[in-house]
Amino acid sequence: MLDENRAARVRAVLDAVRAEGRTTLTAPEGKEVADAYGIAVPGEELARDVEEAVAHAARFGGPVVMKIVSPDILHKTEAGGVVVGVEGAAAVREAFHTIVGNARAYDEHARVTGVQIQELLPEGQEVIVGAVTDPTFGKVVAFGLGGVLVEVLKDVTFRLAPVDADEALSMLDSIRAAPVLRGVRGRAGVDRWALAEQIRRVSLLVAEFPEIAEVDLNPVIATPEGAHAADVRIILADGPVKERRRYAREEILASMRRLMKPRSVAVIGASGEPGKIGNSVMRNLVDGGFAGDIHPVNPKADDILGRKAYRSVGDVPGEVDVAVFAIPARFVGAALEEVGRKGIPNAVLIPSGFAETGEHALQAEIVEIAERHGVRLLGPNIYGYYSTWQDLCATFCTPYDVKGGVALTSQSGGIGMAILGFARSTRTGVSAIVGLGNKSDLDEDDLLTWFAQDPHTECVAMHLEDLKDGRAFVEAARATVPKKPVVVLKAGRTAAGARAAGSHTGALAGDDAVYDDILRQAGVIRAPGLHDMLEYARALPVLPAPCGDNVVIITGAGGSGVLLSDAVTDNGLSLMEIPPDLDEAFRSFIPPFGAAGNPVDITGGEPPSTYEATIRLGLEDPRVHALVLGYWHTIVTPPMVFAELTARVVAEFRERGVVKPVVASLAGDVEVEEACQYLFERGVVAYPYTTERPVAVLGAKYRWARAAGLLGGGS
Repeated sequence: MLDENRAARVRAVLDAVRAEGRTTLTAPEGKEVADAYGIAVPGEELARDVEEAVAHAARFGGPVVMKIVSPDILHKTEAGGVVVGVEGAAAVREAFHTIVGNARAYDEHARVTGVQIQELLPEGQEVIVGAVTDPTFGKVVAFGLGGVLVEVLKDVTFRLAPVDADEALSMLDSIRAAPVLRGVRGRAGVDRWALAEQIRRVSLLVAEFPEIAEVDLNPVIATPEGAHAADVRIILADGPVKERRRYAREEILASMRRLMKPRSVAVIGASGEPGKIGNSVMRNLVDGGFAGDIHPVNPKADDILGRKAYRSVGDVPGEVDVAVFAIPARFVGAALEEVGRKGIPNAVLIPSGFAETGEHALQAEIVEIAERHGVRLLGPNIYGYYSTWQDLCATFCTPYDVKGGVALTSQSGGIGMAILGFARSTRTGVSAIVGLGNKSDLDEDDLLTWFAQDPHTECVAMHLEDLKDGRAFVEAARATVPKKPVVVLKAGRTAAGARAAGSHTGALAGDDAVYDDILRQAGVIRAPGLHDMLEYARALPVLPAPCGDNVVIITGAGGSGVLLSDAVTDNGLSLMEIPPDLDEAFRSFIPPFGAAGNPVDITGGEPPSTYEATIRLGLEDPRVHALVLGYWHTIVTPPMVFAELTARVVAEFRERGVVKPVVASLAGDVEVEEACQYLFERGVVAYPYTTERPVAVLGAKYRWARAAGLLGGGS
């Protein structure tokens, strides 16, 4: 709840700053805001002349820090406007003149309000607490190691603002240097509660005052007794932020239901001439077996592919759920007006030639038309979409009809076709493949809202270059993740952060750094590359969720065991410490020159019975929660023999109610490829020629299980 007294104090400060035409608060103004929100700062006073400086320093009764106060000097240290550890009247006088002189030399036109006299804080751990206005996610709070090396170390974590006390505390453990805060080498840890409170209060400030663009507390001196911000920098936004139009969940579902499960589709620009987009869309709809009505719209044709053609979409009889556009960009606006008058709720815009080519006004025009008529837009600049359970192939690209539980979306047409090829080569069943293109309207959060409740969808995988509304996406992801995994491939990781910023926090908040932390906060699994995204999407529905952290490796090759162990560590998984009784049980099945422990090395020359016995043991023991199998191709145990026995044993245990994730790495000649496919189809995620990929998939499943609340610990 907004504290009206606190808000009034801050509002008065911000209004005064705005009235002077400034966007940066001075240090005394920053302290006033900090005091209103209970953000701990050291005692300080503003000295407008030398004698005031001497008097203020004497009242503090010890060494002080002196800083220039000027609305025109943002970076005080760069201007030579800071002197630390000043004590005694003579030293204060000298420092005062030095600071003012340096400021004049730095910027002869700078307005100098005076010099800030601040208590010198005791030595402690320097950290940074800040907040920025991210173009995707809005208000974001940051925490990390601070001081002069903050932009070099970049050990910072981000969360959506505001955060509660628990979320603020979690940020302390999310940086690489987290052990330092707990105390190392005999040094006491910091006051974690006080530090978390600084984070929470800053996040509350920016959430309640959207016009604050950046807040920078750097350094915050954290000690065992508390945490105080030695410097407070607050920057206001240049102008108001335009709010994106939001739709309620039921509104989204109402239009998405008719988009993904239509009874009637109109193709605007349908053609009977092979080689044209309008012909390809019609052929895919007709040949794909769509059971609903298909209405070609073309003023120059009477009949297209055996279907009556209409001069205008307004002439089509009855209700239409989706209008697919296959006409040049310049004609879309007029046709969209007709779609709106007809009351069609969805327009799928295949044409390019809009914002992606610089035609922003043309795109803005169609968005305005659509909003006026209540039409939701998919695209423009897309390949269309597939809704396989409806036998709907509304695209000019290759048809695909293998039904399954994976929903795939992409912002790029090329990536969309890579998705299609992968799905076909791996025989991955999909519930939908959707192109998003320019995302003039419908975007990832609309699709997530639909897929979250779609009974045909078990996993959602999304390629994206940006998010229009990061907060809406996070909200949709948080609603989806408890039910099914969400995998995201975020393109453009290396182009992040190339924008000017007025604070250290702003400089650190490169797009990818914020995306990484907040997607994790939302429980999303982030894929490092396209193939990873596709493999996660294919494999996660196959693997059952784990019920604990104990992972056991059983391998026929010592080298594979070492690599699999590395992969387990790299993916944040825990190798089980094998208890003595289980160790003895494993040893009874392996030769004397094998090795128990974890990995369990049964050696390469063992017959199928050894593989079967050890796999059975791992599945039987309730202390083992997941199995990683390393197979080495030998004539003693050929690949398909291994695959068949493994699938049989896993199926037997699942019938008995013992359901654990099992992944396998198969090393050998080309026969291992068929064996992997056989295993995959029977619920064991298996890959040839790699030790990394099966464990990466298992790690992704564990990350989802934690985010969904199925395991202890955070995501």
